[in-house]
Amino acid sequence: MAALTVSKEDEKRVKGLGFLSNKRTDNFSGRVITVNGKLTADEHIAIGEAARKFGNGNVVYTTRMTVEVQGIPYEKIDEFRAFIEQAGMSTGGTGAKVRPVVSCKGTTCQYGRIDTFDLSEKIHKAFYEGYRQVKLPHKFKIAVGGCPNNCVKPELNDVGIVGQLVPNYDKEGCKGCKKCAIEKACPMGAAKIKDGVLEINQEICTHCGRCVGNCRFDAIPDGMNGYKMYIGGRWGKNISHGKPLGKIFESEEEVMKAVEKCILLFREKGQPGERFAQTIERIGFEQAEAEILSDDILGRKQEILDKE
Repeated sequence: MAALTVSKEDEKRVKGLGFLSNKRTDNFSGRVITVNGKLTADEHIAIGEAARKFGNGNVVYTTRMTVEVQGIPYEKIDEFRAFIEQAGMSTGGTGAKVRPVVSCKGTTCQYGRIDTFDLSEKIHKAFYEGYRQVKLPHKFKIAVGGCPNNCVKPELNDVGIVGQLVPNYDKEGCKGCKKCAIEKACPMGAAKIKDGVLEINQEICTHCGRCVGNCRFDAIPDGMNGYKMYIGGRWGKNISHGKPLGKIFESEEEVMKAVEKCILLFREKGQPGERFAQTIERIGFEQAEAEILSDDILGRKQEILDKE
């Protein structure tokens, strides 16, 4: 095997641009950013052309919905970047910063309770792009899931958002049917007929919305769309399950503010090298939740962003 010629300093430099070393070679995988995994047909074609022209022809997809072109020689990295940028895309997605946002396909999925594409694109623009120069104690991952099926594992991200459809249950409309359509529709077993009337166990209900509109007597005619947020999740060698905030957010604007407050809290309270889960564990979930549910931290925003 030929001796490697790329220095550790140069390897570190290009990693910051989104190029990861292919082990035991002087070649790199160029990480192309997507917005929640969506690419146009023209962007796919451009990536394929870049893989043939600058790499080894292979294109792989990461668990975070970015695209990597393998086998790019160090000396072709600048040409690759220019080619990708000309096609309207960029490389990156590394470092102790907000990482590219992932989402499920809740916008089009039959179970989706929120517009996941819309919300994740807004988060991507505001915090992946808008906070690109903000250094954090460690990487910060955000996921948007359309419903409690949790296909994109929101509760295993630093911040996870889950779409909700909270049923509006009119108890007076319940007829206590022996074969209750709501009881049958509930995948969690939260809805049960007891003493001739439907009861919904709120400790079990996940607000998936499967019950809405299923009662022929309109006991649950509709529901409220909302957003549940988990904080402090992490996967990897040490797994942490995020804890839900004690509030269902009712608008994208509320969610956007809460996400920003999480990032600001991590920058302000986090210690170098620790993940958000560790910061929350150290300061206490109750304090973290209080900071996120109030607007006090926004008053310190510029001070937090300006700190060394």
